Amino acid sequence: MLADKMKKHGATGWLVNTGWIGGSYGVGERISLAYTRKIINAIHSGELLATSYKRTEVFGLDIPTKVEGVPSELLDPINTWDDKDSYKSTLIKLADLFKRNFKVFTNYKNGGVSDLADEIAAAEPNF
Repeated sequence: MLADKMKKHGATGWLVNTGWIGGSYGVGERISLAYTRKIINAIHSGELLATSYKRTEVFGLDIPTKVEGVPSELLDPINTWDDKDSYKSTLIKLADLFKRNFKVFTNYKNGGVSDLADEIAAAEPNF
């Protein structure tokens, strides 16, 4: 229903990392509030609609390659982690949690309850 209303009214939606960069909790640090504000400002000004994007592995998210005033390496999470293997294993672990959660929705379809199961299942992480 939300997706239909967004399409109907030409709305956009953004996922903004206001959490950890550079590693898991205890290793990484919070992303700078100043950078978060610059990203939000780029959304409000329309700058992010006119920039180029790179698609991430596993979750298939499109991330901007440039935001004025934000170091480009911060935009792609893997660039902020010193331990790339740890990043990849954490990414796969998170994706696995999502996949397990998706099974709940596909089980609803099998019981005849949900018409959205195919759309939800199509959005699951790929790894």
